[in-house]
Amino acid sequence: MALNAATYLDMTYRGRAASSTPEQTVGRLADAVHLNLGSEDRAANRRSALGTLLGYGTGVGTAVLISVLGAGRRWPLPVAALLLGGGAMFSADATLAGLKVSDPRTWSRSDWLSDALPHLAYGFAAAATWYRLGRSRRSR
Repeated sequence: MALNAATYLDMTYRGRAASSTPEQTVGRLADAVHLNLGSEDRAANRRSALGTLLGYGTGVGTAVLISVLGAGRRWPLPVAALLLGGGAMFSADATLAGLKVSDPRTWSRSDWLSDALPHLAYGFAAAATWYRLGRSRRSR
């Protein structure tokens, strides 16, 4: 939710359109595994929905991985936020590059900020939640 809110605030502030990279990524993945998404209208809707779900999966997967790697550790909140946000951003951007949807090496400063700031918002929200859940378990 934090990543989406930061993204939509940026879109509102700058008057920019939503990114098409999630749908393009799903399209490339579907092509790679020979998955027919249906007629063009339905395929477009499915790419949109699956693109959003892919983003959620990236966030959950990153949080699980960082939780496993950090089991028993108490990182400072900013460190945990950078690990979570940076990990999700790296995973998403590596997928974009690997599937040749986009080349992060060609991005402008504005492009990088549009990518980094929402991922940092996700990182801080996830880290704060992680800390709160840890405190709840210890107080029982």
